[in-house]
Amino acid sequence: MRRKASLILLALAVFFAALSPLMRWYAFPRLAKIPADQYQDMVLEAKDATLLDYGTMKAKKVDKVTIVQTLKGNVEASEKIEKTAGRDVVVWDGLSYVQGPDGKMVSKIPERYIFDAHTQEPVHATGEMVDGDPVKREGIEFKWPFLTEKRDYEYFDAQARITAPIHYEGERDFRGVNVYYFEQTIPWTKVPFPQIMPVEGITPESVAKTGTTRWYTTVRKFWVEPTTGAPVYGEEIHKEELRGGTLLGGREKVTAFAGHVKMREDYIRSTVDLVKSQRLLVLLMTSYLPWGFLILGAGLLSLSLYLEARSRRPGDPTPTETREPEPVSA
Repeated sequence: MRRKASLILLALAVFFAALSPLMRWYAFPRLAKIPADQYQDMVLEAKDATLLDYGTMKAKKVDKVTIVQTLKGNVEASEKIEKTAGRDVVVWDGLSYVQGPDGKMVSKIPERYIFDAHTQEPVHATGEMVDGDPVKREGIEFKWPFLTEKRDYEYFDAQARITAPIHYEGERDFRGVNVYYFEQTIPWTKVPFPQIMPVEGITPESVAKTGTTRWYTTVRKFWVEPTTGAPVYGEEIHKEELRGGTLLGGREKVTAFAGHVKMREDYIRSTVDLVKSQRLLVLLMTSYLPWGFLILGAGLLSLSLYLEARSRRPGDPTPTETREPEPVSA
């Protein structure tokens, strides 16, 4: 009976020991992915910013500029692309909406971002664009890969439509969460005007006829939770200028927008809480379950060997019967 039990335990030990690496290296890369129907929004603010008054074409100080960013998963588009891509694809329809202190629109830039649901690598397909302009992204945008590494990544800048390195600058503690800090600098770059201008009757084409150009620079900062690859916080030191042309009335340049853009406090709290819950799910597949299965397998193996040793040990000798002495005949 002991021998039979030890064989069952041995089989279970082998099963759990084999399940440990399978969970980490086979199941996790296939199960961990961004859902196609995900929706998220974010509100950022630049306080004490500089903003261009298009009525006077002069820059002025304002109390606050608000940026609302939304990302909406387009399930229908992702399913269509998956048929030809041969892998799980996520399509995010994004919108960056900037408004001044009076609530009026400053800029409105739509974007379609197509990427691999598991690795976050860009997937090139029809419809990939920024503000109506077709683009071919290289590098990541919005989100880092699961199990982010301590290294530089290529990051796509939607304003300039270029990819540039975003540098790993070390570990940080952000509100009790261990994060990796990344920073990217985009030098002054000529960028297109938004398709939708803040003043009625003005179009990118009409501005182009004046010879005025738009320039942009930013220092982009992200605090990324490495297990999920999700940024828990972000900032930008953002500057835009209009340069040259008759639109400026002979001036060389004028500031269109300048400000230190930061996430609003309520969105910081909700983002940290969300990332903490997602982190637990990833850790279950990458650490807790694989190590748990391995330890369980080792324990079952030890018990199996113990029972096997007990079954092979010889039994105790049976005591000899004491016989009464027989009478001696004369």
